[in-house]
Parts: sequence; structure tokens; C-alpha cells
Amino acid sequence: MPLPRLPLVALALLLAGLLGLLVVLGRDDERPAGPGGAKPPAEAAQSPEPDPDARLPRGPRTLAGELAGTRAALYEAIDRWRADGDPGRGDPPEDVALLALRQQRVYRLLGRSPRLSRAVLAVLPAALRGEARDNVLARRELGRIVSVRRGPPPKIAIGAAQPADVLRGHYRRAWRRFEVGPPLLAAVNFVESAFGRLRNRSVSGARGPMQFIPATWAAYGLGGDISDPRDAILGAANYLSASGAPGNETRALFSYNPSSAYVRAISRYARLIRADWRAFYAYYAWAVYVGDRRLTGPESDSLRR
Repeated sequence: MPLPRLPLVALALLLAGLLGLLVVLGRDDERPAGPGGAKPPAEAAQSPEPDPDARLPRGPRTLAGELAGTRAALYEAIDRWRADGDPGRGDPPEDVALLALRQQRVYRLLGRSPRLSRAVLAVLPAALRGEARDNVLARRELGRIVSVRRGPPPKIAIGAAQPADVLRGHYRRAWRRFEVGPPLLAAVNFVESAFGRLRNRSVSGARGPMQFIPATWAAYGLGGDISDPRDAILGAANYLSASGAPGNETRALFSYNPSSAYVRAISRYARLIRADWRAFYAYYAWAVYVGDRRLTGPESDSLRR
């Protein structure tokens, strides 16, 4: 007989799973460039930064151009990766990794400053404004969760993620069995563990790519391995289905983690992935940060020398 769901999942995810999200996105610690360091929007759209840790521009219009140009170049690079490469094997190519990191750094900066983010959103192209707002607000929602923000620093363990298209295959299999949409599963997978890169275990014992505690896993894990991405994604779909998805994703997510901020953040990421699957590949290529220290992603020029 399954144990009660809500207390178990609340304990697991409020103390553990969401620590993963703040680690993935990192603290909003980007510093603007000096007066001579900003590039015009046209230049920002031409090519990736030669150094992934180069400072970002400070002016709202220039930063908006940076974000719009980076997003366009990133999605073009993702299209090339999917057409000419193999997202079912290995890591993202260098151009995708560089551009995804630059996009992530812009959103880290915007998440730090509501005033700057409002100014940038106001001058972004209308077609990009809603997407950028969702990314900024999703990050901000997760930062509002007090139990995460004030909790002890997590002990971080990093591992490799399964290839992007392998994960998409897991989401599709779970969808066929439980009718829980792949975008929702991808968003939860992203937030909880950076697609399996974070290998943390909470003080309550939550672990795995979808951050289950063993008692909840025993009820919904279908006899699988809590640390195996395929099994964990299937178990999460089982739990979300039992909690109301797909008919009521909000209720299902609140059962998964009883935090309205968490529900809103996951819903925003899922909406962006649902609108364009290239958003998933971009998130997949984002780096893992601990505070202001980047643990994964492209090396800076200073590290290459």
C-alpha cells in the first residue's frame, strides 16, 4: 500500500530537489561590462563570444540585442546539430555550448535585477518578449522558495547527462504509458537535476534524476532503479499521472512539490519547451553553476592557455 504522497514528496523536494535548480541556474552574479565594453546589437548577433566568461554589456538596448542575437544564433546552431550531428550521442557541439552559456548568463543577469529586466523586456522584439519573460520569471520564482534560499549549501556531485535525444526517448515512452506530456517531464528533469548532471542526495534521502525519496519511489517507481534516468522519468510520469496530469498539471505539480512558486516555474519552462523543442536543447546545454562558480560548460580562453 503506497505511503501518503504529499509529506514524502514535500520533504524530499523542498529539502533536496530544488537545491538542484538553484545550483543549475546559479546565483545572479554577472557583472556588467565597463563603459567601453558594450557591443552594439548587430555585433552581438554575429558570432559567439571568443571567451565564454567575457563580461556582458550593461545598457538595456545593447543587452536586448545581445539576447536576441544570441537566441537566433543558438537556435540556428541547434538546427545544424539536429540536422548534421547526432543529439542521440555525446554532448552538444561547441557552438551550441558557447551560445547556450551566453544565453544563460544573460538570464542570470536579468534575474538579478528586476529593474534591468523590465528595461530589457521593453525593448526586445515582440516575438521574443514572452519567452524572455518566462525565463526570467521562472528563475525568480524558484529563488523565492525560502526553504531553498536559506537552507544549508548542498554537497555537489556532478556526472554526465544522457544524450539529449536519449532523454527525449524516455519522455516519449513515459508519455505513451501515462499520458504525461514530454515537455512537462523535461521541465521537471531540468529543474530537479540538470537532466541528471546533479547527483546530490538530500538529508532526507532524495536522489536520482527526478529526486525521489525511497519510500515514494517504492510506491511509484514501478520496481525500477531510482538512479536510472529512464526508470526515474517513468516513475515521475506515474506519480504525476496519479496526481492529476495531464488533465490538471497544476494540481499534479503541486503534489510533486507543494510550492506555488515551484509550480509556476515548472509550468513556464514546460510552456517554452512545448512551444519550441529547441528550448529543451538550449536548457540541456546550459552550464551547472554553484554560486558564482561554473562547474560545467565551455572552458574560458584563460583556462585554455
